Amino acid sequence: MVTIKIAGSPAHRLIRCSTMLLISGFLLSGCASSAVYSASECPQPSTANSKYVIGPGDILKIVVWRNEELSATVPVRPDGRVSTPLVDDMEASGKTPSELAKDMEGVLAQYLRSPQVSVIVTDQGAANQIQVIGQVVNPQTLSYRDGLRTLDVIVAAGGLTEFAAGNRTHLVRQNTAGQIECKIRVKDLLAGDMSQNVPIFPGDVIVIPETRF
Repeated sequence: MVTIKIAGSPAHRLIRCSTMLLISGFLLSGCASSAVYSASECPQPSTANSKYVIGPGDILKIVVWRNEELSATVPVRPDGRVSTPLVDDMEASGKTPSELAKDMEGVLAQYLRSPQVSVIVTDQGAANQIQVIGQVVNPQTLSYRDGLRTLDVIVAAGGLTEFAAGNRTHLVRQNTAGQIECKIRVKDLLAGDMSQNVPIFPGDVIVIPETRF
């Protein structure tokens, strides 16, 4: 039997216990089937793209030039499709905003002469977000942007807490082979080891566990 002593007030102990259980459950749920890599070997997801790719849950502002009545702000539905006036059930997920605009122009060309469409992502859904959980000052969900790396995410989350086991950080990622995990030594990264500054992609989850007592 292992006994864990947790310092602090009862409220703090409850919060820390809940966080430990969340992280333990998250990691154990995938440990039987996940491939594990070092930071230097961490594979990119099969869908990695230097351009923004629309996903379910994104909010799109669709502007049809000189046709305000055909413009709309719409969510990408769970089935990956959007509907606007004259364009019904168009596949949006997996396309860049410019690709979707071009496809919508093709449909609107049946009704308008030389339609011009602009697609702007005003809010990102879960498929295009990054989560950082565990022992950071502000666990949160972050919007993806091109060029994002581990250090950017840790800084945005306020850095590590005093209880963080930074060198046991896990990055959890979905790939064609299923769920994979990459071990990142975040404490070393913050000390200047940039080999641990792994590129981050949409859907990634960074888990910072608590120091073992």
